[in-house]
Amino acid sequence: MGEKGGSILATTNNEIIEVLKTIAPGTPIREGLENILKAKTGGLIVIGDGKEVMDIADGGFRLDVEYTPARLYELAKMDGAIIISSDLKRILYANTQLIPESNIPTVETGTRHRTAERTAKQTGDLVISISQRRNIITVYKGDIKYVLQDSSVILARANQAIQTLEKYVNVLERVINNLNILEFQDLTTVFDVVTAIQRTEMVMRIVEEIKRYILELGNEGRLISMQLNELIRYIERDGILLIRDYCGENADHNNIYKEIQKLNSEELVDLEIIAKVLGFGGVSLVDTLISPKGYRILFKIPRIPTNIIENLIKHFKELKYVIAASKEELDQVEGIGEARATAIRSGLKRIKEQIHLKKEL
Repeated sequence: MGEKGGSILATTNNEIIEVLKTIAPGTPIREGLENILKAKTGGLIVIGDGKEVMDIADGGFRLDVEYTPARLYELAKMDGAIIISSDLKRILYANTQLIPESNIPTVETGTRHRTAERTAKQTGDLVISISQRRNIITVYKGDIKYVLQDSSVILARANQAIQTLEKYVNVLERVINNLNILEFQDLTTVFDVVTAIQRTEMVMRIVEEIKRYILELGNEGRLISMQLNELIRYIERDGILLIRDYCGENADHNNIYKEIQKLNSEELVDLEIIAKVLGFGGVSLVDTLISPKGYRILFKIPRIPTNIIENLIKHFKELKYVIAASKEELDQVEGIGEARATAIRSGLKRIKEQIHLKKEL
């Protein structure tokens, strides 16, 4: 996927996430929608009070009353559309007819859904259509269409995704521990680094999927959210530090991370492509040795501030020289006194012991 395709996908995902936040279970608007769904009355609701909406609204009656789930439910018994303010606090109109431009393309068949899709495309606002016959809630915003699933279905998918994530995290931990050993021995190759970056990104993609499920579950997704936080902890932070450790001197590690996020699933399994994004295009992955700057390992040492880590790397350039440095040599770095120099040396020693212990396990 090229840059344009990746950015469009990211924008679409962000818009869907915002929509899901707005109508998540536990919110007053979702309570109203669920009530309409249970009553099997159907409904057409626009969340937006701009000129674009008002220009295509015809007839009905103006209310301008405080929003409550009960009011929404009662008003949905009438055939027309309901218009709610953008901040979801007021019901502005009820039983109104929406007349969007008929030449706007739509793939829907039912009158209510066709009107909803065209209104969303014309105004860019959030439009919700509740099918009386099929008993489902469909959400439209701009060119986005999203069908809300029953909570039990989402919960089953979320639990399955958590199980998949556990397996991927276990593989990532083995890859990272192997990389840690090689970094302490200064035997890291481009292959080891891009494999770790690839595995980190695979984990983060499952995480994004689970986060969407959590949003869709609303207050029913707390347990899944706790499980997710327990599983991933510092994975994304360490992934960014990993890129920072190995990217070129003048490269922006955040931009490289964004480029990796834009890769499609086929590109992500190709280590050569990841190596090229990192700045190692055209080299032998298994034969090219590279040394880390040391951000990722040094961040694991407790009570060492970020600015001190920056000073260490600026002074020593690479992790191997920090590891080899004596207490006196560390003491020469700005901001590091005798106590901190001792803490760095003992911290690195402890990390090395933990790494080898994990390998034995």
